Amino acid sequence: MPEIVQLLASPVHRLVGRPADGPAPAPPNELVEEIRIRAGLGVVGDRYFGKPAHRAASVTIIARESLPPGVDLVQVRRNILTVGLAVDELLGSVLTLDSGDGPVRLRVNRPANPCAWMDVTVGPGAFKALRRRGGVRCTPLDDGVLRVGPVAVAVEEADPA
Repeated sequence: MPEIVQLLASPVHRLVGRPADGPAPAPPNELVEEIRIRAGLGVVGDRYFGKPAHRAASVTIIARESLPPGVDLVQVRRNILTVGLAVDELLGSVLTLDSGDGPVRLRVNRPANPCAWMDVTVGPGAFKALRRRGGVRCTPLDDGVLRVGPVAVAVEEADPA
């Protein structure tokens, strides 16, 4: 059964400026056991919550299988880390996740392409290695809660509207 293995809701942008300068310090408690999602707005408490420019990309998901051992959401700055779910293959679909508090539907809009920061936060060569494996950017279609642990998954073709 697929699982959510880690969740991140960070109020700050850590990867600003030039990668050579290094990331800003991580705030305490950005890794959480549960996240609250609001339809059309994103993850409550996250840096992209409610930002009009990020509404189609306000929730990001990456598969642990895409990452080197020991790398997690702190380095890649995605919201949801899964195992057992090939998220990069879900473009154009609606992904439904239910970790026990009811289903949360996410429209999978586009890849979450890696940037040059990955060579700094993950390690040399990560920017290139994560191409086509950097996760996906989604629009939340429902309000709900997602928690770390086993998750029921459903995938359906996205409504073109």
